[in-house]
Amino acid sequence: MTRRATRTVRVGTLEIGSEHPIRVQSMTSSSTADIPATLGQIESLMEVGCELVRVTVDTDAAADALPEIRKNCPVPLIADIHFTHRLALRSIDAGVDKVRLNPGNIGSLDRVREVVQAAAAAGVALRIGVNSGSVEKDLLEKHGYPSAAAMVESALRHCATVEEMGFSNFVVSLKSTDTKAVVEANRLFAEQTDIPLHLGVTEAGRAGYGSLKSAAGLGALLLDGIGDTIRVSLTGEPAQEIPVAFDILKATGARVTSPELIACPTCGRIDIDLDALMDELEARLDGEKVPIKIAVLGCVVNGPGEAQEADIGIAGGGGKGILYRDGKQVRVVPEDQMVDALMDEIALFKERQ
Repeated sequence: MTRRATRTVRVGTLEIGSEHPIRVQSMTSSSTADIPATLGQIESLMEVGCELVRVTVDTDAAADALPEIRKNCPVPLIADIHFTHRLALRSIDAGVDKVRLNPGNIGSLDRVREVVQAAAAAGVALRIGVNSGSVEKDLLEKHGYPSAAAMVESALRHCATVEEMGFSNFVVSLKSTDTKAVVEANRLFAEQTDIPLHLGVTEAGRAGYGSLKSAAGLGALLLDGIGDTIRVSLTGEPAQEIPVAFDILKATGARVTSPELIACPTCGRIDIDLDALMDELEARLDGEKVPIKIAVLGCVVNGPGEAQEADIGIAGGGGKGILYRDGKQVRVVPEDQMVDALMDEIALFKERQ
């Protein structure tokens, strides 16, 4: 996949942009002032692979907690700021790596300049965030509603303001609860700038439907090569967002960090116990991080061809299966040895990496 070319933005120890992996982030739901609860959520996020963490900074008590949280957060820490530029300044002083800012709701241009200058002096990145619910009044009047075009015009306005102040270490997000608006806005913005984009369908809902809604919006953009960081915004525990985000990256080929398993759908032609094979294979691959495509097929119609398209594949039937490696037939194995054979091939694949 060809990524949209962007500038590089440094966020703490990470670099964001088209020359770097698409990063997965989330946001704590605890009160930031509750340091143990917030650090507990951060730990849970780290366990499932989260690469950047955002925390709400909406009170002085939350700002007071930031130095301790920063000291114990192993990944870049982002302060989420709305309305109060003073809390943005306090967050920068506390050592955060990035500030999420909507210049449209922070007050005067002088206040925006104060934050930008402080971020520049401290080497802190910014995220200019535009949501459909926060588009400026004059743009709503111009466009009639918070359309994709209105969101993009708002974002470009804020970008120009910040760049005129001599600051370029920032990313942009254009989010909406409307999946189509998210896709249209990010495509339109991507055509006009080289600024890295953080992707998300905001307030997507609970895990089931929310995951599908996020996959529809983020997947369309990722397949276009658009997107440099992503968040899947789900109701509930933050840690549930991370596996969904990585699965969306894997499904689009945008970033593969674990095995991709391909298996037949339900079909009367299946001639092996495919469910049992997949259960065992998934259990044995739990926690595996090798980026490999594995196909387990159960009939003679599509099985051989599709098994050859994977890094490792088995086309099964009649109590046995043909094992393929890199598109070439390796051997025939009995059905009860298929998973062992696949695991052996995975070990060989890892040795070659």
